[in-house]
Amino acid sequence: MDDCVLLAHGSGGKLSHDLLRDEIISVFGNPLLERMDDSAVLDIQGRIAFTTDSYVVTPIFFPGGNIGKIAMCGTINDLAVCGARPLYISVSLVIEEGLSIADLRVILRSMREVVDATGVSVVTGDTKVVNRGCADKLFINTSGLGIIPSGVNMTGVEVGDKVLVSGTLGDHSIAVMSKREGLEFDSPIESDCAPLNRLVASMLQASSQIHCMRDPTRGGLASTLNEIAQQARVGIRIEEDQIPVHEGVRAACELLGFDPLHMANEGKLIAFVAASEAERVLSKMRGHVFGSNAAIIGDVVKDHKGQVVMRTSLGSSRIVDMPVGDILPRIC
Repeated sequence: MDDCVLLAHGSGGKLSHDLLRDEIISVFGNPLLERMDDSAVLDIQGRIAFTTDSYVVTPIFFPGGNIGKIAMCGTINDLAVCGARPLYISVSLVIEEGLSIADLRVILRSMREVVDATGVSVVTGDTKVVNRGCADKLFINTSGLGIIPSGVNMTGVEVGDKVLVSGTLGDHSIAVMSKREGLEFDSPIESDCAPLNRLVASMLQASSQIHCMRDPTRGGLASTLNEIAQQARVGIRIEEDQIPVHEGVRAACELLGFDPLHMANEGKLIAFVAASEAERVLSKMRGHVFGSNAAIIGDVVKDHKGQVVMRTSLGSSRIVDMPVGDILPRIC
């Protein structure tokens, strides 16, 4: 029984203490967390970005990552695309009785790898254990705080802005689906799960004319662009030939009847940049490991307000709608 999580690990007694000390505090240890207070006391000045999210992906391990890596990267990216420098994260675990301790260790260590790569600190958290069948092995909630540097002020999209994406679309959805369904493709596909804060920092150094950024997670590029078009009351025009899609993802989508524009991403961003600065920002993105396949895929127009229109490779145009229904459930 020592190799799996028991209900007693959530009881508040010795097993709870041992789990926190040996498996969690030992991984994320820092002075703020090691105090084990009921809340972290932080000294922060300036404009603050705050975000929270919960992660319920199944399976919890997939090509290119796991639920822990997604949880850390997702929260960091939500802060980063607001222009913030991520500083602090909370981690709450809801563990199903019977989860392998070995699997938990792998997940926690992958989270620590993201911490080390980004410079954020895990400063508080919580652990609960639920009965078998009451969770799917592990659910994670993360919240994050970041500072928005002076001079960073994303004013919102403007007509004439160029639309940039940081790389290939749909990798995460297809990677998770392939593991879940036991599918194999000629070209292995891995999740794009990655922290984007340093990519964003380099972009902001390159130009002050980045008007908006988003990370296209659930619903993919299509949902994100539609949300922005409707909120800003502008039209967005994109070019199919300019949208980067991994050949394996494209083939899988054609085989299964999916649209890459609707597939979720966990390590990509969309940026709306003044036309005069777009090439400068693109060059900076391509110089970063997480932006090497970046591309300009379209622009913001005054026509067809609230809609996204794509010029296809055949020269025709079609409206790009949000996906209807849940294409791939439990992917993040």
